[in-house]
Amino acid sequence: MKKRFGFDFSNVSGDLFGGITAGIVALPLALAFGLQSGLGAEAGLYGAIFISFFAALFGGTRTQISGPTAPMTAVSMVVIASIIAANEGDLDRALPAILMVFLLAGIIQIGLGLMKLGQYIRYIPYPVVSGFMTGIGVIILITQILPMVGYYPKEDATYVSGFVAQGEELILERILREEAGEDILVLEDFEETIERSEQITPEDIDQEAKALAAKNAAGVVGSLRLLGRAVQNISYVDLILGMLTILIIYGFKRITRVIPSTLVALLAVTLGAYLFIPGYRTIGNIPSGFPGIRLDAFSQFSLPQIYPYIITAASLAALGAIDSLLTSIVADNMTKTKHHPDQELIGQGIGNSIAALFGGIPGAGATIRTVVNIKSGGHSKLSGMISGVLLLVVLLVLGPLASKIPAAVLAGILVTVGIGVMDYKGLRHMRQAPMPEVIVMILVLVLTVFIGLIQAVLLGLVLSCVLFMKHIADAVEHRTDDAAPLKEFSREMPWVDEGDIIDRYGSQVYIKHLNGPLFFGFASRFQEILANLPEMKFFVIRMDRVPYMDQSGIYSMEDAIRDLQQRQIRVLFTDVHGQPLDLLERLNVIPGLIEREYCFENFEACSRWLEGHLRMTSAQSTPPETTEA
Repeated sequence: MKKRFGFDFSNVSGDLFGGITAGIVALPLALAFGLQSGLGAEAGLYGAIFISFFAALFGGTRTQISGPTAPMTAVSMVVIASIIAANEGDLDRALPAILMVFLLAGIIQIGLGLMKLGQYIRYIPYPVVSGFMTGIGVIILITQILPMVGYYPKEDATYVSGFVAQGEELILERILREEAGEDILVLEDFEETIERSEQITPEDIDQEAKALAAKNAAGVVGSLRLLGRAVQNISYVDLILGMLTILIIYGFKRITRVIPSTLVALLAVTLGAYLFIPGYRTIGNIPSGFPGIRLDAFSQFSLPQIYPYIITAASLAALGAIDSLLTSIVADNMTKTKHHPDQELIGQGIGNSIAALFGGIPGAGATIRTVVNIKSGGHSKLSGMISGVLLLVVLLVLGPLASKIPAAVLAGILVTVGIGVMDYKGLRHMRQAPMPEVIVMILVLVLTVFIGLIQAVLLGLVLSCVLFMKHIADAVEHRTDDAAPLKEFSREMPWVDEGDIIDRYGSQVYIKHLNGPLFFGFASRFQEILANLPEMKFFVIRMDRVPYMDQSGIYSMEDAIRDLQQRQIRVLFTDVHGQPLDLLERLNVIPGLIEREYCFENFEACSRWLEGHLRMTSAQSTPPETTEA
């Protein structure tokens, strides 16, 4: 079968099997990521359905399977917790703002694709990606400790009681703000404030205290803070279910990899718990039926409420772009094809936007699911769409059954995800890798875990760029000895075409080799080198191996040339071509400072001119110094 309506139907059976297999793998992960995010397991399932279908339909990678991923969920978890905390712990009040942030992230991704920025993602340095991915793994592992042992802070009455006074204070403060907002906070009407405070019930205070307790226990720091209490309040049922899930996931892989071990663990442990453990903790109710569009994201939209999260939305979009395009590269290597990065960003943005409208968490291209799809026979975008349709069927038909899944099972699945997402290749090579790159990786890892994912990536990128510029500047520059005579001033080996010109005219001519880009990282050193030159007549700048110059490099060269000219030293250019020549002409260095007659096509032409000029000069004065072979 040929292509119809833009779809490739030549491999329907392979795409069908690949999509079904990838959907089966995605099911437990989607539920687990949804539960981890704080919006519930159904939010992960909604995200997997719509992102998988629409990212495949509109994306630029034929075999990509998309959905909630560990990095995207880790960032989403922080966004969700922050907005819920800003809404006094009320998820229903916070949900419109949360979904609007996710929608905005999807729209930004579409914008990145339209601006054709997808091609630049590949320039992110490996130490940054390595530290970030390992940090994500550590975050997942630490934040799953409490669910693994069955400890939930909001249900610990002793722990919650420590926040009662603070909860009551916040409720009173909220009443005072509302009164002040209504311009009735005056002495005559203060009785109304007192009357409203008397209407506060113990249930209101308890709810506020639980919200504060949950906020204090959130994230890596919160999980570590409560580790002692969790150990003292272990639920051995949850611990056994979680550990059994982990053992099955790793153990079943030794038997066969044809059937996803994660799905086997999910089904086996859930069935065992349902039959033999009455009253175990489930993941909660999963609504059956097609999800409705969350119009409240628009009807209750408030710009001031999401304004603090606009940067976070942009960061979420960038993270999703990186995550997706890295997976696209993996898919290209496996299928010997080439993805379209900008179209892939558009597809991911559309998928995330639609998922947000239906209450789903954001996602990206998922490496494991994509690999499973390819190995199972998926060759076209139909496989990704089939994966989404399969998950929709599960939602419509098996929603009530999915509600019986133990929460500890999803915690166990997430533990294996956290272990698997870490970059062991980078960790193994820490002792062999260059120390600056190792420092960047460790710094990104630590910041990811304890400060924030966005701050970690941004700082890692800045440090990597600075280190790269320093390495390039060191490679371009060759340090010299100020006291050396001109013949020995440069420790650079003469290039082949320079012959014996340095031996014959070394006291009058200095040839500077520029090898690499001349940019702001090298600008100050270039000026320093030229400032320390001894007396001479001609300064030859060889540009053969300068592929690029920036504005700082041009200005640095311009200042150096002016200084040389003031010292009555004539500057000659050779082999100026391409971008450097274009920029030198646009900024009028050529012919403003260096006349075109002193810009030679190659060193041979420059050498002939020097020979003739120096002979003419030597005939009128003292012969140049020569060196015997």
